[in-house]
Amino acid sequence: MDRKPLLERKTAISYRTEEKTVLRGYNLSDLAEEGYTFCDALFVLYQERLPTENEEKMLEYETAEFLEHSMSPSAAGAVAVISGRPSLPAAIAAAVMTFGSAHGPGAAHGYMMHRYIERAREEGVSLEEMGKILVDEYLDAGLPVMGLGQPQHTDGDPRAEPTHIKHEELGVGGVYLELQRSVEKHFNERREKEGKSYVAVNMIGAGNTALAELGFSPNAAWCIGCVCRGFSCAAHALYTMKKGRAWAASKREPMIQMLDLSMIKYVGPEDRPVPSQEERQEYARKQKEEGEYKKWAL
Repeated sequence: MDRKPLLERKTAISYRTEEKTVLRGYNLSDLAEEGYTFCDALFVLYQERLPTENEEKMLEYETAEFLEHSMSPSAAGAVAVISGRPSLPAAIAAAVMTFGSAHGPGAAHGYMMHRYIERAREEGVSLEEMGKILVDEYLDAGLPVMGLGQPQHTDGDPRAEPTHIKHEELGVGGVYLELQRSVEKHFNERREKEGKSYVAVNMIGAGNTALAELGFSPNAAWCIGCVCRGFSCAAHALYTMKKGRAWAASKREPMIQMLDLSMIKYVGPEDRPVPSQEERQEYARKQKEEGEYKKWAL
């Protein structure tokens, strides 16, 4: 007699057989054989569709930019946790768990954009006008406007505006970029009237705008950001395991604070130019022959 499982579960994500693993109807091996990338697979995973070439390029650009931000709370968290020498996944999980309202990808900006775009449709006003409404409502209520300003990049996050520009260059702009640009404009017009300095878009404002334009929900965008930075935090943890000491305080050592970032000194490769795609093959060949990369390899 056939026995039913105690608890039936359903999924629209994937299934597997002895011969294949299928993601949203696509054989993963076939996707790889046809040259589809990790970013292509993210579209399939979260949206059940293959992206256009420019959509894939935009996601690839953004995931590369969001991958690293030096000794941020997530990276510091990975370093601190692995110093106790738990298993490596514990350090990576701890790093991702630092993401919140002040650090990390977040979903709140995306929900804000969705809400005000819907209001513009319902109230019959342009997105240019709705940008001013959003700014005034937030500032009048004493709330920060999400997606603007970065405390350490005082002249603007160097990754953010280029993300906007790439968004426009690839022709994937739309209502989200239009609203975000309006918010930036009206926010700074109001600051100028108050005698305050200019505040640029940050990576949340630029990155989440692009992800929303590509069709990712706020929560899906948050997940993609976590995955990107998770790779980087894993590298910080691996480096600490390989090069650093475990936590071993003694009476002979001075008292230190694990999250005092001044104690973490960069000792990696010196700044170097990024080769063009035309130069890539020769550059990579020489780099591999010289073997200098092995000094820093994890």
